[in-house]
Amino acid sequence: MATESPTNVLFVVMDTVRKDHLTPYGYDRPTTPGLEAFAAEATVFDQAVAPAPWTLPVHASLFTGMYPSQHGADQENPYLDGATTLAETLSTAGYDTACYSSNAWITPYTRLTDGFTDQDNFFEVMPGEFLSGPLAKAWRTLNDNERLRAVADKLVSLGNSAHEYLAGGEGADSKTPAVVDRTQEFVSESEEEWFAFINLMDAHLPYHPPAEFREEFAPGVDSTGVCQNSKEYNSGARDISDEEWTDIRGLYDAEIAHIDAEITRLFDFLKREGEWEDTMVVVCADHGELHGEHDLYGHEFCLYDPLINVPLIIKHPALDADRRDDQVELVDLYHTVLDSFGVEGGSPASAGEEAVALDPTRSLLSDSYRRFDGDTAPDPGQRAAPAGDYAFVEYSRPVVELKQLEEKAKQGGITLPRDSRFYSRMRAARRPDAKYVRIDRIADEAYRLDRDPGETDNITTDDEAVAATEAALSEFEANVGGAWTDALDDEVSDDTVSEMDDEAQERLRDLGYLE
Repeated sequence: MATESPTNVLFVVMDTVRKDHLTPYGYDRPTTPGLEAFAAEATVFDQAVAPAPWTLPVHASLFTGMYPSQHGADQENPYLDGATTLAETLSTAGYDTACYSSNAWITPYTRLTDGFTDQDNFFEVMPGEFLSGPLAKAWRTLNDNERLRAVADKLVSLGNSAHEYLAGGEGADSKTPAVVDRTQEFVSESEEEWFAFINLMDAHLPYHPPAEFREEFAPGVDSTGVCQNSKEYNSGARDISDEEWTDIRGLYDAEIAHIDAEITRLFDFLKREGEWEDTMVVVCADHGELHGEHDLYGHEFCLYDPLINVPLIIKHPALDADRRDDQVELVDLYHTVLDSFGVEGGSPASAGEEAVALDPTRSLLSDSYRRFDGDTAPDPGQRAAPAGDYAFVEYSRPVVELKQLEEKAKQGGITLPRDSRFYSRMRAARRPDAKYVRIDRIADEAYRLDRDPGETDNITTDDEAVAATEAALSEFEANVGGAWTDALDDEVSDDTVSEMDDEAQERLRDLGYLE
């Protein structure tokens, strides 16, 4: 256990927030004065790397200490299965645990909320208490049958479309204030030491910020008049001018400013209640966002740094109030939380599950942090990089986004090339000066990040740093079952709904997904 460790942990994920739009990371707009003040008493990490570029696998890694290919949660298997979560371990150890979020992926039906003694999901279309019942069974039935998986895709696609409709326009209702309110209630009512995890969704598309923040960061911009559907742009069905990108980024900044205000409100509450000094605070993003860089919008179809080099700021007495430029992985936060609580972990919550025990070489609070060469039971990343100098990222094919992309392309009379990044799975190895990305349908990508931080020059000549990074990636791939070199089938049949059980079919009819 780390010395002088606080008794509580607050873990805040700013969903879809890119590092270079935050004041502590040098942004020239005052989007996050609250985080800037927080950074003055915390450690700011400049080289934090997410294990994937989107929510579900990143959160599954945060909650299990595993890489995505180990825990298996992605869009082709959209639930966590066979792994004991951090919340299960902490709840068993006697801590009060809570998870509040409005992200549709962090719900009982994905099992990401397993183990939390209190949880709520504020997603308008599919509330958490409903998803823990019949629909959860329907979801599993769909995804366990490869022939039915397209129906599952439609479930999420329709749910996302409904969410976009209900969250859109001047009537948009951010759930972040409610998340903060519930967190305050949890802290006030908790009689034990506690772990609170919150995910704040404002900076995720679509961007409809509250008026006061829109007036400051996007004055005169009508949020209903700009492109809020990334698939329209990525498919080629719609172009976005430089002026429209400026408006989109202004709305995005306004959403981040709203997040900052709510985080500051929560921090002020903890200070008033006398909880601040007794609380380790982690603030990070699960992934970032692209706004036209590399001709992409959103956070699909690539592993560029604006998506995976994420903000990370931690307050803990074992860490100096300073900046760090050594590379860290978000996977390490699982171990850091266990270490702060002094909980060993490693005991499965259910028979047949895998539970990851505390590994000091992955705890940011440990003197042996990232000294993997002495680890007696190394994970795939530790075996591939015993010196701890590489981070690894995995991206399985984005089934739901791909279906939506195909729909937008079809509406625009566009045929997407099958051998393109849209249909590709990717893995990357990264160190602060170099990155290598293996892609299963198109040519690999390699960049010297120290000389080319924008990743505009795909290196085709020999380069020592790139070659070493590719070698580390090859070793990682060997440790997780081999490189993704077998392209997946393009089509999935959806004509066998009758194979679902009666209860699942009835629930889908109630929701309007079947007639």
